[in-house]
Amino acid sequence: MEKFTSLSGIAAPMDLVNIDTDMIIPKQFLKTIKRSGLGVNLFDEMRYNLDGSEISDFVLNQPAYRDASILVAGDNFGCGSSREHAPWAIADFGIRCVISTSFADIFYNNCFKNGILPIVLPEDQRDALMKDAENGANARIEIDLETQTVTGAGGETYHFELDAFKKHCLMNGLDDIGLTMEKVTYIGTFEAATATSRPWV
Repeated sequence: MEKFTSLSGIAAPMDLVNIDTDMIIPKQFLKTIKRSGLGVNLFDEMRYNLDGSEISDFVLNQPAYRDASILVAGDNFGCGSSREHAPWAIADFGIRCVISTSFADIFYNNCFKNGILPIVLPEDQRDALMKDAENGANARIEIDLETQTVTGAGGETYHFELDAFKKHCLMNGLDDIGLTMEKVTYIGTFEAATATSRPWV
């Protein structure tokens, strides 16, 4: 998993509440077990017409936001069914951070396993960043994970809280497999001892 230490990027404003995982990646795209290739279908039903053409006024179809790496969203982002394809699609599109006032628990935890930083901020701070995001490519938002700060386009800096273990995993690029591999020496020693003491196993 790619390490996350800092990020400077364009933020896309999505001022909608209760964006659920079916809106993020509709059910017809859940057949794959690959983490790649889902970005093109991110927010599919809001992003495309039935004939496959783009809906021009959807934020991620607008020229200023096609390269957005940050999403500023409404309350309760990622609610609904617990599909891990949702953060897969977000990451594959190129978004590395989502800022909201609240997240659904399962989606929030899945983000960390897929290299995405979900930031929870008070409503007034989120609203200020939403206004920054509305300026498109003319405004960049800066995120520093080490200091746990978000800096808006005007220089205002906001601090966010984050569990120390989740922070460690993101900064070191550790998903569940990576965490296990950190213990590979201990696992090898245990397996060797078990093979000697219980050869019948």
